[in-house]
Amino acid sequence: MKDYSHKVRELFNSQLTEWSQARDSYRQLDNVRVRELSFTGYTIAVQFNPGRITSSAAKVDARSIEARPCFLCENNRPPEQKGVPFSDDFIILINPFPIFRRHLTIVSGSHTPQRIAGSFGTMLSLARALPEYVIFYNGPQCGASAPDHLHFQAGNRGFLPVEKDFGNPLLSTKALTARSTETWLWRGYGRGMVTLKGTDESEIAVLFDNFYEGFARSQPDRPEPMLNILAYHTGNEWIVHIMPRRVHRPACYFAEGDEKILLSPASVDLGGVFITPREEDFTKITDTDIADILTEVCLSEEEVKILTVQSI
Repeated sequence: MKDYSHKVRELFNSQLTEWSQARDSYRQLDNVRVRELSFTGYTIAVQFNPGRITSSAAKVDARSIEARPCFLCENNRPPEQKGVPFSDDFIILINPFPIFRRHLTIVSGSHTPQRIAGSFGTMLSLARALPEYVIFYNGPQCGASAPDHLHFQAGNRGFLPVEKDFGNPLLSTKALTARSTETWLWRGYGRGMVTLKGTDESEIAVLFDNFYEGFARSQPDRPEPMLNILAYHTGNEWIVHIMPRRVHRPACYFAEGDEKILLSPASVDLGGVFITPREEDFTKITDTDIADILTEVCLSEEEVKILTVQSI
């Protein structure tokens, strides 16, 4: 798999020159405000980013999806939006509503539902082809604002706290080793996660499939088990963080008045950067709020440990 870094840098340069909407959106990142909240052994950042209101407040019920054109389909994308083809059926686009300084959306050429089954190999290939990026997947009930169209996203490395937190012996420990692939579990991190690390793409894919199938049995009525996934390639290794979910949005999202916090957690939030599109939420959210949201949305560390041992 060739390195796409140069092609993507050229894409950013051309799109930010030729596409005014995207250029203005990336300039607005200069005005984004960030707070850091401290927990035992780690921090979580809170970003005030009003440009993300469309995604955070997206209606993703079946009726709303059917009523709107798919904004990821080629015929509905802005004419200024260009891309770089990837493999046989994907195109790499810059995301015009960025969280990262370099934010990509990688879109299937087919209007097919958001599902990781059958596409996890593509995610690993993207991680190897884009070593400067973290690739992330939001499930159809886990933050994807286009659950009707298969896609991944990517953001520049070094932005998400989970990258530096992984390997900290106070937070993550190696639980299993299968040939060249290690399975790591997290503790005291406020959210249940399992991490796969290794050099063999096929081994990682088999372990992921085993975990996926085990988790799917506990959520038989869902379109797929609720997952957020972060993957990146460093040196000659893949690192894949898998974050199982129990609910899509926390109770505070639906609350009224002062109790409301408009926050719809997805991969970036679970990776350690909470996105608040409303200033009042950015100002008032506390470490207790974040801990409560993570507890409500994610499986516990003990639940993930049991699921991992039973599946992998």
